[in-house]
This record gives sequence, C-alpha cells and structure tokens, in this order.
Amino acid sequence: MYAQQIQDIILQAFPHADVAVHSDDEVHFSARIVSDAFEGKSRLQRHRMVHAAIQAEVGEALGREIHALTLDLKTPGEVI
Repeated sequence: MYAQQIQDIILQAFPHADVAVHSDDEVHFSARIVSDAFEGKSRLQRHRMVHAAIQAEVGEALGREIHALTLDLKTPGEVI
C-alpha cells in the first residue's frame, strides 16, 4: 500500500513519467522513474528534482519518514 502511495505522489509531480515503486518491508523503497523532465539534467539535478517534488507529500501521506528511497532516474532515450 505505501509503495503505491509513493508512486501516486511521484506521478502527481511527473504526470507523464513511467514510474514503478517497490518495497519488501514498507520502510526501504526503490523507485524507477523514466521522464522527459530529466533530459539535459545531471544525476544530482534529477535527484534534487524528485526529492523537491515529493518531500512534503510523502511525509504527510505516510505520516512518517521513509527510511530509504533508492532512485533510478532515466530519460526515455536512456532506457535499454
């Protein structure tokens, strides 16, 4: 349930992205986001974009902090 909530929050921030969020324990999450919004951005810039977009929403939606969120951020052209 929590992974789906995080996925929905990311999709609100990146509505045209391909997003998949997974967790085995609902504390440690991994998210793969493929979006045109990352075009021309460095890895650090991409991470900052996602963190800025979801920071407040994730805390409110879950009522707690996420222990770990691993991000795999790609443009459509970088997907193999």
